[in-house]
Amino acid sequence: MKLNYDRKSKDPTYFIQVGFRNGKKTSTRNVSRIGKHSELLAQGIEDPLSYAKQQVEKANEQQKNGKISMEQKIDFSEKVLASDSIVSESTNLDIGYFFLQAIYHKLNVNDFFKKVTDGSKVTFDPNEVNRFLTFARILDPHSKLGTYDRLDRYFEQPSFGYQHILHTMDILYRNYDEYISYLYEQSGNIIKRDQSICYFDCTNYYFETETEDVIVDEVTGEILKGFRLYGPSKEHRPNPLVEMGLFIDAKGIPISICMASGSESEQTLAIPLEKKITQMFKGKKFIYCADAGLNSIDIRLFNSMGGRAFIVTQSVKKLSDVLQTAVFNDSDYHLLSDGKAASIEYMKTFDRFDENNRSLYDDRVFKILTADRAVDVGLTEKKLYKNGRTKTVKSKAILKQTIVVTFSRKMMEYQRNIRNNQIERAKRLLENIDPQSYKKGPHDVTRFIKRNHKSSADVKDEYELDQERINQEEKYDGYYAIATNLQMDKNESEAEFIHSILSINEKRYKIEDCFRIMKTNLCARPVFHQTRERITAHFMICYTALLVYRLLEAQLDEYGAKLKTGKKHFTTSNIIETLQNMKVSNVQDMYYMSTYKGSQTLNALNAIYDLKLDRKYYQPKELHKKIKKIL
Repeated sequence: MKLNYDRKSKDPTYFIQVGFRNGKKTSTRNVSRIGKHSELLAQGIEDPLSYAKQQVEKANEQQKNGKISMEQKIDFSEKVLASDSIVSESTNLDIGYFFLQAIYHKLNVNDFFKKVTDGSKVTFDPNEVNRFLTFARILDPHSKLGTYDRLDRYFEQPSFGYQHILHTMDILYRNYDEYISYLYEQSGNIIKRDQSICYFDCTNYYFETETEDVIVDEVTGEILKGFRLYGPSKEHRPNPLVEMGLFIDAKGIPISICMASGSESEQTLAIPLEKKITQMFKGKKFIYCADAGLNSIDIRLFNSMGGRAFIVTQSVKKLSDVLQTAVFNDSDYHLLSDGKAASIEYMKTFDRFDENNRSLYDDRVFKILTADRAVDVGLTEKKLYKNGRTKTVKSKAILKQTIVVTFSRKMMEYQRNIRNNQIERAKRLLENIDPQSYKKGPHDVTRFIKRNHKSSADVKDEYELDQERINQEEKYDGYYAIATNLQMDKNESEAEFIHSILSINEKRYKIEDCFRIMKTNLCARPVFHQTRERITAHFMICYTALLVYRLLEAQLDEYGAKLKTGKKHFTTSNIIETLQNMKVSNVQDMYYMSTYKGSQTLNALNAIYDLKLDRKYYQPKELHKKIKKIL
């Protein structure tokens, strides 16, 4: 601050003047009027100039403590800044991304882009493009063009062009494996990764088109396989799909992804991606955990080598007849709580409304079955018979595995309640069934309707409840099975072993949570691209955003666990909504005023990153310093 007055005037007015720097823009403002020379004399001040200088010194002392006195004139007749835009836009600027910036910077992505573009003719900063595409995917997800149109909403005001976004996506695609692997390696600098258990699952993304990709070779006329292809969809949409496979660690933080066309079987995605993460782990052992759709014999066999192991959900219905007989044989079952012998018959019939049986209702019983299996390893060997003759036969390997079977009365009642509701719907459908529209689905209520064909053309077919189908389904109610090749420790009881297996398996929800965040919060779909390269690059950006968010979430969880007042958990909506609401308003380039309120989430973020973004007012240079501190 300095003194400002007209030195040529005989009766000058003294002001306190402050210089403001907002990025490259500099300006000065008179923020406080000390008084007119004659006015100060009239007040009994003998030397108004000396008095004015003293006031400036006092103001500078206050500034050191973060306080500035300002006088601001407001003209209520002044109009807003004119614009040719059809829609009026907010002039507030996002600063919530500063926290995301802190994590992104620690991933050292800038070094990656420098490496892959070294020696090229790239004239823009692909890292700047990538980081704002990442932030936008979390805070304000739109198409790439929509993101470009909203760049002026960020405090930093990035200035790259739309063509630079497309070029950055091309760079990402060309360096797909290196980029994913690099993110994993660098994420260890932010939080300790737990790769002891790797969860894998797949999901589909449909496209707003009714035709799949058809690629024709220009020379031979051969029809090649496209990327967006028809495949099985849980939503039964008649749209082409692209499939994503995702590996996460025990903390729910992404490790790697893969992309494939919608027509490919998800069973084929696990092993190739797993080979890549095996290289990333540099030989470290881990447990592969997945649901029943990703537990093929090939996957189990692969995870029986190299020190790896598997824990996969096993459908009881798909067990062999011998194993199913063992499952339904009401012997050798034990309570999970204390390991005592238990009976399935009693578990199904005790009075569940009796308070004395509440602990039993919440309990489960278990049985362990040995299910070693001979599998074809794709090799042949010579077999010598007693008569001296030899024959070439397929080599067989023994896949050692254990089937853990559990039964829960609570789960049985839950499944039967759902089925009973479906049966009631099937009964109502029978009252006025239309044979022309009748289609039987494997999971629809129509599976409980049986059609009795009539040989005579004059007699219509009859429909009735398929009681045999109902009884067959009820047979499996409450049962749950897991296949694993893990062995029980000598100092471990069967109940403890089962507890550990179930505990690992139950955390598969974390990968479903990742897919939910990516689809709901990050709006990974709709995808406004058509080629394999751009579609893949789009999901690489979504993956980066998911990784940054999950790392932020993990740090918040660690912080909450250390609180003396008890663990504090913040939901996805808590975190993202807080970041989205963190906006500041520029007040005549003199200062920025926060337009958001404080919260527990904001307090936790400030405690972790020490960015002090809980202030009501900010000087422009202060916010720019925060950016420099991060970068």
